Amino acid sequence: MARDKILYSSAFKRKIVSEIERGKHSIPSAQRMYDITGNGTIERWIRQMGKNHLIGKVVRVETADERSKLKRLEEDKRRLESALASEHLRVFALECMIDIASRSLDVDIKKKYGTKA
Repeated sequence: MARDKILYSSAFKRKIVSEIERGKHSIPSAQRMYDITGNGTIERWIRQMGKNHLIGKVVRVETADERSKLKRLEEDKRRLESALASEHLRVFALECMIDIASRSLDVDIKKKYGTKA
């Protein structure tokens, strides 16, 4: 004979989830103790109501000074990355100009100073 569907109150679900999270019960022992049927019922409650969403998260506590310093460092990083990108473009442009001049003058401009041909 099939068992009727049992509806549990939100307060009851929160109580069970809280007890499991505090270590008072394991999931199987809570199922037995409170006669909770259904595979995955308590696991679903934990996902819905528990602190399970905090597992694997990094929580950082910082002061206002640390936040402003972090913001300043991030801005410095963006500025330096921009300056580096500009310098890469400048070097590329100069190398292109040297290559063009070398071909038009038929002279190896890149040849190191003081080396013999």
